Amino acid sequence: MRWWDSEVGYEVYLRSFADGNGDGVGDFPGLAAKLDYLAWLGVGIVWITPFYPSPMRDFGYDVADYVGVDPLFGTLDDFDACIAEAHRLGLRVLIDLVPNHTSDQHRWFHASRSDPDGSMRGYYHWRDPAVGGGPPNNWVSHFGGPAWSYDEGSQQYYLHLFLPEQPDLNWSNPDLVREFDGVLEFWLDREVDGFRVDVAQGLVKNMLMPDNPQRFPVTPEMSPRQVFGCYEHRYDLDQAGNTAIYRRWRAIAERYGAMLLGEVYLRDNNPNLVSRYVSKQDGLHRAFYFAPMHTPWEPSAMWSTFRDALDAAPRDFSWALSSHDDPRAPTRLGGGELGRARALAYSVLLFALPGLPFLYQGDELGLEEADVPPEQRQDPVGSRNQNPADGRDGCRTPMPWAPGPAGGFTHGAEPWLPIARSDDETVAVQRGDPGSILHKYRELLAVRRALGDLHACELEWLTDRSAPVIGFRRGDCVCALNAADAPADLALPPGQWRMAFSSERPAGAVFESAMTIDAPEGVLLARIPRSLG
Repeated sequence: MRWWDSEVGYEVYLRSFADGNGDGVGDFPGLAAKLDYLAWLGVGIVWITPFYPSPMRDFGYDVADYVGVDPLFGTLDDFDACIAEAHRLGLRVLIDLVPNHTSDQHRWFHASRSDPDGSMRGYYHWRDPAVGGGPPNNWVSHFGGPAWSYDEGSQQYYLHLFLPEQPDLNWSNPDLVREFDGVLEFWLDREVDGFRVDVAQGLVKNMLMPDNPQRFPVTPEMSPRQVFGCYEHRYDLDQAGNTAIYRRWRAIAERYGAMLLGEVYLRDNNPNLVSRYVSKQDGLHRAFYFAPMHTPWEPSAMWSTFRDALDAAPRDFSWALSSHDDPRAPTRLGGGELGRARALAYSVLLFALPGLPFLYQGDELGLEEADVPPEQRQDPVGSRNQNPADGRDGCRTPMPWAPGPAGGFTHGAEPWLPIARSDDETVAVQRGDPGSILHKYRELLAVRRALGDLHACELEWLTDRSAPVIGFRRGDCVCALNAADAPADLALPPGQWRMAFSSERPAGAVFESAMTIDAPEGVLLARIPRSLG
């Protein structure tokens, strides 16, 4: 087993986690002061979103320097102190690596743009206009509009699959490949424990750059995500050369005992495509599988999602219900108490599956999507497009630590986004209430850690797509989720089974042959040894 095989991860959206200097934006001193909370919660891995120097057009995912810390978040000394504190508490740290694109303010792009004949021109994708004028092909941006912007100085277009201020790097350039070897080693030498690789499916492009096939017509009212889905991304995503990059990085990571976790976001969440990034175990160690964020609350759909995923990659996926890019799970799953109950029950299932599960900050508080007024919205996906439906501000509002107007997030300036949370949603209130959802998540993490068979044994399905309950066995443990709207029965393997955890009721009850599971409810059962039955 590797050190990550039995852990649960926790995503920290840095600018919204904790503000240490009172400027209204989260930072490394703020994070370092709250790491003891994460250790108390029971997670083992902390993933930190980008903190590099950046003009913040995409809040840090537009990197201007891969080997520094933006003053907004602190200094390199603050970073080092944060890593040291995490390690003191027994936490491992992943940092976000953003290799698909840089900021247009990166020195590489300045050189590439200013000198068409220079050595760094090839660090990015530059192309002449199409015959008759206009962009070189029909590729579109994730964030709206064409994936090409025209540069008057050189009279060529440059490629950007995200904002125009985020030009895509050219991974067919060997000099660029070597640059990133140094980037990885810089941070590994500062004792990070690995990387979450942003847009891991997107680095390599087909250098002939033909048009992508169009699947559906584009209409004016569509959001950027809908427009992007109208095309089959045959030539701009998921190219064969991506895995060669990760094999190279794997050799570097292995020297440090570090992990590579990929954000592999592919059309239709096809698990067979995602699994290619991890199946040979010579590149990425784990890959996020995002289908759980998009599968409806319906038993057969959910059962098929996980059965297909585990058939494709039995141990190598990472699971999450929420992230900084998607609506929060309780809102997606019905809202209010129902949505929170479903999200907790769903988490029981994800935490028991083979692979590496992650919480997104605030999941453990049952936070729903926040309603950010239009005049306070910041996300460029929402503010730059006619249809703001894909805007991500609602899942990025600051972490509510304590009652009060700033939610304990900052002691000075107004938070960069409104807190928009009730007192009952804060860490302080829920930590003081043994019956809170925060304590349920803490209990779930502790039970998961105690049930060693969850990590050591293969999965055996106990139900099929016709059942309202999704159930499986791993050694002496059984996990089941009732995804229907009414209580349902689950037949149990032979023996006696003790309720180790339930999302809805106390632990301790003993069952034999069968049990009734509430709706919604997720349960973990531990087999009682025969001599003790």
